[in-house]
Amino acid sequence: MAKDKIVVIGSLNYDMVLKVPHLPLAGETLPADETAFSAGGKGANQAVQASKLGIPVYMIGCVGKDYQGDFMLESASKYGVNTSYIRRTDQPTGMGVINAAPDGSVMATIVRGANYAVSKEDIDYAENLLKEAAIVILQMEIPQEINMYAIDKAKSCGCKVLINAAPAEEMPDAYMKKCDIIVVNEVEAGFYLGRDITSPEEAEKGAKEMADRYGADIIMTLGAAGAVVSDGGKISFIPSKKVDAIETTGAGDSFIGGVGYSLMQGMDLTEACRFATRCSAVTVCRLGAQDSMPTLEEIAD
Repeated sequence: MAKDKIVVIGSLNYDMVLKVPHLPLAGETLPADETAFSAGGKGANQAVQASKLGIPVYMIGCVGKDYQGDFMLESASKYGVNTSYIRRTDQPTGMGVINAAPDGSVMATIVRGANYAVSKEDIDYAENLLKEAAIVILQMEIPQEINMYAIDKAKSCGCKVLINAAPAEEMPDAYMKKCDIIVVNEVEAGFYLGRDITSPEEAEKGAKEMADRYGADIIMTLGAAGAVVSDGGKISFIPSKKVDAIETTGAGDSFIGGVGYSLMQGMDLTEACRFATRCSAVTVCRLGAQDSMPTLEEIAD
């Protein structure tokens, strides 16, 4: 059986992006300069990026029986993601409210909604699909018990498991060790390491520590600075592409989608991260998440 697919199990959020002159202060009422609505959620974003690059991608998750759910399914389908394993529930579709500052930095709040309706039955229903998947991508915007169940199911089906440990939450070491690749940003890395990561040098030490602890490959993204990767124990720093960022929403998800695509092309993890850096460099130059993510042709250009 050809294992030629990526399966993403995770969140779908209807995003409201507010362009603001600065991030709001406590007690401040701040007028927004511009508002945009877009499809988001870490899971859906990662699925869309991999699909836009030309890989068969299936999404497992939940949306509500509302307009926002319709919008999420239409957006994913538009970009080639197979949505037949996304279930409609009576809970409202997950939502993200994102404040985007002029320098591209963002502050986001999410409403879990239907994302917390994902069940073990949803994973079981997709078992035959998982047997055809080379890579399963997870995040932490669905219940942790479902993530752990999905890890076990994916491994039993012979899949490589990539978990984006975001937002950072406690997960038993036994399950982190079952993952092949763990992706965190500097804030999430600090959660797992118990200390702040404030430089690429500290990130390299932290990536080695996490690799030793979990026995997995580690990717630590550092925003505008780039990323550090521990690939089979070899630590590399990958600088970011220098661009004029408009808004960074979805940049990390674009990076992960690019990693998934690259691994399916036979690249090693370090090469995959170099390619993924190019994906996120394009994404931050546009407004929104999924709409801003590049196709393979745009990466080549």
